Amino acid sequence: MSLRVFVVAGEPSGDRLGGALMAGLRALKADVEFSGIGGALMQEQGLVSQFPMAELSVMGIAEVLPKYRHLKRRIRETAEAVITSKPDVLITIDSPDFCLRVAKIVKEHSDIRTVHYVAPSVWAWRPKRAVKMARCIDHVLALLPFEPPYMEAAGMRCDFVGHPVVAEPPATPKDIQHFRESYGLDDAPFLLALPGSRRSEVGRLAPVFGAALGEFVLKHPEFRVVVPAAGPVADLVREELQSWPVETVILDPTNLSVDEMKRHKRAAFAGADLALAASGTVSLELAAARTPMVIAYNFNWLTWQMMKRMALIDTATLVNLVSDTRVVPECLGPDCHPQNIFLELERVLQNPKAQQDAMALTMQSLGEGGAAPGTRAAQAILAAL
Repeated sequence: MSLRVFVVAGEPSGDRLGGALMAGLRALKADVEFSGIGGALMQEQGLVSQFPMAELSVMGIAEVLPKYRHLKRRIRETAEAVITSKPDVLITIDSPDFCLRVAKIVKEHSDIRTVHYVAPSVWAWRPKRAVKMARCIDHVLALLPFEPPYMEAAGMRCDFVGHPVVAEPPATPKDIQHFRESYGLDDAPFLLALPGSRRSEVGRLAPVFGAALGEFVLKHPEFRVVVPAAGPVADLVREELQSWPVETVILDPTNLSVDEMKRHKRAAFAGADLALAASGTVSLELAAARTPMVIAYNFNWLTWQMMKRMALIDTATLVNLVSDTRVVPECLGPDCHPQNIFLELERVLQNPKAQQDAMALTMQSLGEGGAAPGTRAAQAILAAL
């Protein structure tokens, strides 16, 4: 009997989780049918997305408001598609502002089982979200090992399935050398600049990153700057880089196949001497490659004021949180300023090994060396069904 799965992801990190989960389900279940919304990695597994996933890649209260009506319409359309198709399970992936609204409508009009992949960070802010979420979600798949008790206390089943970053194959020295030769880097040290995967992020962070790196390269002219661009924002990244005061090497996914981009990105992360990145999952990718980093992020003023007042933790970086250290420096909110970023890059460059133990502990805690998280997630879903 065929397993019918409706799966929804709203941003690149969710697409990555969804692709691995779908591959896991295909490996464990001979006959499975997918429908829903996702990006390139989920489409590789056979999904025909109902509309472009990039429409949902919006973050921050002030950023969402101008697109509220359009997002509300997409929420309704998606929920109606789920109810009409009557899948065996609805799997929503991250993007809680969109996904949980879809799940709420589905639960109000059906008994379809609902699974949410990525537990909300109730340990960081808005702890009552778990109770509210339990009204429409039956089962949660958690990326972090300390999250299940929070979800179970609210009445949901929750399985820790590990983070997908631990399943990525490491780049070999040969891969790194090929990458260097392909982009004319020779033996020069290089710094990764990662200004985000959402248009709103890139628009805010790219000018700040460019100014900070201008200072850094002025002091360290031997360094090259490499910018891996996320697919949905590649055009904006190219546009922003034109005004940077430093020469850059851009990894542009529009000119590469998905596999080529993966290989080049892994080699870039593993070969880099230092990284400047937006806050988010990318800090774990850097940790997996054992690349020392500085994290910088700035919200719209209104969003920052609200989040600052509601935060329950003193760090936004998962490496710091999982390892219970504060070794990765952060330039957040008003501190996301070129001079601050430059000074933190200098400090990390002077002692790049300071982050190594925390990175190793983080990867071990997230399931490094065990079964692939996509497989574990698929097993958890099938066991619950």
